[in-house]
Amino acid sequence: MTKNLPSDRYVIDPSNKILLKEVVVPATLEQVWHAWTTNEGAQTFFSSQTKIDFKPGGPYEIYFLLDNPYGSKGSEDCHVLNSLPMRMLSFEWNAPPEFGPLRNQRTIVVILLDAIDNRQVKVSLFHYGWGKGNDWDKLYAYFDRAWGYVLENLKRRFINGPINWSADD
Repeated sequence: MTKNLPSDRYVIDPSNKILLKEVVVPATLEQVWHAWTTNEGAQTFFSSQTKIDFKPGGPYEIYFLLDNPYGSKGSEDCHVLNSLPMRMLSFEWNAPPEFGPLRNQRTIVVILLDAIDNRQVKVSLFHYGWGKGNDWDKLYAYFDRAWGYVLENLKRRFINGPINWSADD
């Protein structure tokens, strides 16, 4: 898969920053896995429009700016990297359009799932591969807020049911 990717897709000299967010979700391991790895599941907490083909190299695209043209809607051209079924998944991620040239570089998200019991799962999200400098610091701060929101949506989805995007959009 990597031989076909441009050499500047990832930061050549990344910082040592790792963004970590965690949440305990009142659901089964299978339910949480499904939420992250399928279109149907991601649309219950992440966004109303997704394109996920969960296999290495498959698209992992989540669209947030639905009225924008393709290429500036969300995580276009991001892919599944790897997984350990029911335990770990990883995918590329990109910056929102307002971050200009940083949008063309990919960072990496790793999700770890740990069943606390048969009705609770600890979800740990690691986001790394950040560049260095003020623009990257601003992007890190953006995702520090954004991933907290996403994980709270995931938890809320299992407490209150799937998010009604038409009411939130």
